Amino acid sequence: MSITPHIVVQGADAAASFYSEAFGAEELSRIPVPDGRLMSVQMRIAGDQLHIADEFPEMGVLAPPSIGGTPTVLALEVEDAAPVFARAVAAGAEILQPLEDRFWGERHGQLADPFGHRWNVSQHLRDVPHDELVAGAAQVFS
Repeated sequence: MSITPHIVVQGADAAASFYSEAFGAEELSRIPVPDGRLMSVQMRIAGDQLHIADEFPEMGVLAPPSIGGTPTVLALEVEDAAPVFARAVAAGAEILQPLEDRFWGERHGQLADPFGHRWNVSQHLRDVPHDELVAGAAQVFS
């Protein structure tokens, strides 16, 4: 069993280009529909699949700008977060949380892509005992 994110954007062709430039995504296939929109662009990022689709408002399929944002964050775990983060920013991503070492044992930052989706970019630094995670969360959110 697996789970594959299927995200909706305004401009799937441009999004596929952005994800290739920002995250090194490889396009595997695309399915256009007669009016020029893309029903699906299948991509591979860091060994995992991602599907991208244009908006289809007539079917209730809407991108973050059409619904006022996104409740979802896509997490990209990489060997070395700094160059991935920098490449995404250079490609047009906005920094929401700077790349820093975090209490949960990761070098972590969050970006917003030009299509309204949020991305965590993280690098595992160390295993953290559960009680230390709970204490760190309590300190941050108190």
